[in-house]
Amino acid sequence: MAVIATTGFFDGVHTGHRKVIDTLCSTARERGAKSAVVTFWPHPRNVLRQDARELRLLNSLEEKKELLKACGVDEIHVLDFTRAFSRLSCEQFLKDYIIGELGASAMIVGYDHHLGNPAFSTDIAKVAKGLGLETIKAGSVSDQYNTISSTYIRNLVATGGIERANKLLGYEYSLRGVVVSGNGIGRRLNYPTANMQLYEPLKVIPEQGVYAVMVHVEGGSYYGVCNIGTRPTISDNRSLVIETHILDYNEEIYGLDIRFDYVAKLRSEQKFASLDLLKAQMGFDIEQTRQLFGI
Repeated sequence: MAVIATTGFFDGVHTGHRKVIDTLCSTARERGAKSAVVTFWPHPRNVLRQDARELRLLNSLEEKKELLKACGVDEIHVLDFTRAFSRLSCEQFLKDYIIGELGASAMIVGYDHHLGNPAFSTDIAKVAKGLGLETIKAGSVSDQYNTISSTYIRNLVATGGIERANKLLGYEYSLRGVVVSGNGIGRRLNYPTANMQLYEPLKVIPEQGVYAVMVHVEGGSYYGVCNIGTRPTISDNRSLVIETHILDYNEEIYGLDIRFDYVAKLRSEQKFASLDLLKAQMGFDIEQTRQLFGI
């Protein structure tokens, strides 16, 4: 069967990426071909840049695969991004991977698509034509502020713009992890929390503060209030904690997989003069969350 392909890192698989993915899938259906995405891991910046430690991503590799599959992609190929791989020219990449390994007859490219070592890269369409590979261009997607990009959305998540980030992603940004034990303060205040240890340490963590979230655990979905921060009222320890009070839920879930979907930021984290004032604020946060979700 013929193959139509596209390539890219696709961090976030956001609405801008989906313009490319939708074009890929629709073209493949029209031609009776398979749709294939060629992506990379780790991120090129993790391999090539000295500031790699500062990079945080919107998706883990597994999340990215899930999102691409949900878009209707037939095949996902993950290539190991190394320094040697980065030195491939556009022509080498198309010839060796897109045509040689996949057997693709056509390739979907985005508005700013580039391939290969910049020192050797040329116009993709021109190189592809010389190799007998058709290229089909997908348009760009913008919002009123900027051209939609992974970098733009990462910055929104990290600076408190979670609602706009969700709109540009096309879904609610999430963190996944395992439930670990905390210090028990939440339970003492009558608001027990599920503390998360992240599975993917390279994920962008939303700006410190209190959020209305959807919680997914044990096959169920629940409403919750999540605090991301250092809990200044309780401790001088500056380590970051991700903890969520799950509304109307009081099961023991230590050691279980859990996912928090961030719907809206309620407020910034703050230090209270007493635990009683903190408890009162937590009650107000819960009421705000109930109003937000209409429950």
